Amino acid sequence: MAAMELRPDSHGKVRDLYDCGENLLMVASDRISAFDLVLPDEIPHKGEVLTRISRFWFDRFANLMPNHLISMDVADYPAGYQRYASYLMGRSMLVRKAQTIPIECIVRGYLTGSGKKTYDQDGTVCGIKLPAGLMEASRLPEPLFTPSTKAELGDHDENISFDRCAELVGDEVAQRLRSASLKLYRAAADYAASRGMIIADTKFEFGYIDGQLTLIDECLTPDSSRFWPAEGYEPGRVQPSYDKQYVRDWLRANWGMTGEPPHLPAEVITGTTGRYEEAFQRITGTAFKPMKESNVTA
Repeated sequence: MAAMELRPDSHGKVRDLYDCGENLLMVASDRISAFDLVLPDEIPHKGEVLTRISRFWFDRFANLMPNHLISMDVADYPAGYQRYASYLMGRSMLVRKAQTIPIECIVRGYLTGSGKKTYDQDGTVCGIKLPAGLMEASRLPEPLFTPSTKAELGDHDENISFDRCAELVGDEVAQRLRSASLKLYRAAADYAASRGMIIADTKFEFGYIDGQLTLIDECLTPDSSRFWPAEGYEPGRVQPSYDKQYVRDWLRANWGMTGEPPHLPAEVITGTTGRYEEAFQRITGTAFKPMKESNVTA
């Protein structure tokens, strides 16, 4: 496969990065991670779904926040990459290099996941005191900015308080991260509601380009967000989702959570692909169809 000839300059759990001088080529693989581990199986079309959803949100948020995207057209990439067009098409973005801010900017609009666990223990989410009586999937009184540190590959992200965030990046930057994250979340949640979808929580990443705070990496994808269908939403129970929670649930039920993660059964792989593609359709309003090489001008 031609893609195997590509040698990334660096890579994360699911993305490969290629240094193009002033710019980067970001390529979303079909790898999937859970519990901060990369699983041994790939999810077909996942990388393309993630990249095209990010592109949708970058375009939608263009008037709210600058982003790092230059082009998704392989014809615009540096010479030499066009020969890999059949692999890169749809799953890659040429982006401007940014001075990355080492904070995961998480916004929670509903009580679930790790937030529900700490709430049950002491009534807080990431150190923020919440009213009594909330239950699984309760809508929070207002969206919460709950940052975390960015972990190296194989390590775990660590939830931190806003004060700790300010210690790490400075109070002014922390304030700007919180403001930008909440603004983007509210805009996305309002749009998603019009599409019959709830964004329970999500993660943004930011950096500086030419001194300007800029939205980078992926944006509001099934890998960085919890998406729930609005129909049938009912607090007090775990909601069906369009993200990789399906994979997490299978792993919890079928793996002791130690050692190397197991292979996923075919029905879990197929079901996960279907959930990613349904998320694409819900968000963009169009059915997902893989891009074809004939659509690219080399």
